[in-house]
Amino acid sequence: MPITITFVIGNSNSMDDPLIRFPGYALRRAANATAAELAARLAPLELRQSDASLLMLIAVNPGVTASAVGRSLDIQRANMVPLLKRLEDAGLIEREAIDGKSQGLSLTPEGLRRLDAARREIEAFEAELLERVPEEHRRHLLPALNAIWR
Repeated sequence: MPITITFVIGNSNSMDDPLIRFPGYALRRAANATAAELAARLAPLELRQSDASLLMLIAVNPGVTASAVGRSLDIQRANMVPLLKRLEDAGLIEREAIDGKSQGLSLTPEGLRRLDAARREIEAFEAELLERVPEEHRRHLLPALNAIWR
């Protein structure tokens, strides 16, 4: 059955947008908007969202290997190398030998300090984000989002 799309010419607020009826599109738009907001909040800390995520995982899993963190965050090995190098060069993480072959990651004191500041920003951002969702939907939001990607 063909789909008929009608566009109204004029003010962008009056234009019919058929894309907002697609959950994937709405999810992508929401993800892009919130990622940009969070990036702006982390920028003064000289951290990216991926940096903060990595620091959080290492903090609760001291000695974790880079490959385990990469698997958990869905970061390919080729992308993990420069990410870890950037954090190591910034003095936020350090590596220590686990055995003859593997190295574990841990946070430096500066990494812990920066993570603490990032966590405060992220927690405030997340609380503000939930306030945008109607109260009756808040308790369902996270389980619904996790069901999509897990």
